[in-house]
Amino acid sequence: MSKVMVTGAGGYIGTQLVRDLVKAGHEVTAVDRYFFGFEPIADLVKNKNFKVLQKDIRDLAVADLNMHDAVCDLACLSNDPAGEIDPELTYQINRDGRIHVAETAKKAGVGKYILSSSCSVYGQGEDPELTEKSSTNPISVYAKSTLQAEEHNLGLSDNNFSVTALRNATVFGLSTRMRFDLVVNLMTLTAFQKGRIIVMGGGLQWRPLVHLSDVSSAFQKVIESDNAKVNREVFNIGLSNFQIKNLAYLVREELPFPIEIDTAPDDPDKRDYNVVFEKAEKVLGFKAKTSVTDGIKEIYLALKAGKVDTGIKTVTVQWYRNIIEAKKLLDEIVLDGRVI
Repeated sequence: MSKVMVTGAGGYIGTQLVRDLVKAGHEVTAVDRYFFGFEPIADLVKNKNFKVLQKDIRDLAVADLNMHDAVCDLACLSNDPAGEIDPELTYQINRDGRIHVAETAKKAGVGKYILSSSCSVYGQGEDPELTEKSSTNPISVYAKSTLQAEEHNLGLSDNNFSVTALRNATVFGLSTRMRFDLVVNLMTLTAFQKGRIIVMGGGLQWRPLVHLSDVSSAFQKVIESDNAKVNREVFNIGLSNFQIKNLAYLVREELPFPIEIDTAPDDPDKRDYNVVFEKAEKVLGFKAKTSVTDGIKEIYLALKAGKVDTGIKTVTVQWYRNIIEAKKLLDEIVLDGRVI
């Protein structure tokens, strides 16, 4: 088994990935600022194969990465709205921070680096079916910074340092660090709470989707693969493509109570892309397994049982804004290092 560092380990996907890696017998170093707290990984802390490193990825040193076999780099200011809060900071973390992780890993002698990229780099897709060879057209700061990190880090690869980028589809499903700012998750929550779903932008735009457990599986496939298969390769990771309006109908059909669906004519989000996932199946032997309806069902059952947080921490952009505002307030009132 391998010794694996996971950055962004306290995030929506990261909490699932570290749990799956430990279960598979790997030694895991879980790196994060832990903006959303330690509760999502609390059950792992006492495991002998699990180590927490609370650190900013921009400050990682060679000593932190020594003796690791692989790095799964998930740390970033996630999603498009959050990236727009402070574009300069987004570039510092999502591009420069992840470049720093890859360069430091290479200096430390790590053999394999896997970047969590995004299908959002396709933006307004120029082809009807987008493969890894299709042109990229990122629209948001989040997507642009992610693509720049991807391109730079792929260029670091050599015979001793394998670099792989996984362009993940829009993720859905239940996580111990839950997010309700992702389309399937949000529709399920609003249907549950309000009996209503608002479909933005007319609903005709396409999105590729994937369950977070399948994203975790894709990372594990790359870790287990020979470097010759995955070095300097990009893989689209997803289940299938859906129009936004059809997702609303899927939620309505799955939940056992009446749900009203309204369509808003326009939306500032202009992303529209239909992605092909054949390469990952052919090269990695990876095929997503969890259906959208299964994801809707697990979220609904957790909501019904009161087992999932629905507070402000589950909306990334709002939580980041809260942290920024709290920092401003503290800066104004702290005297001689004391709050009170």
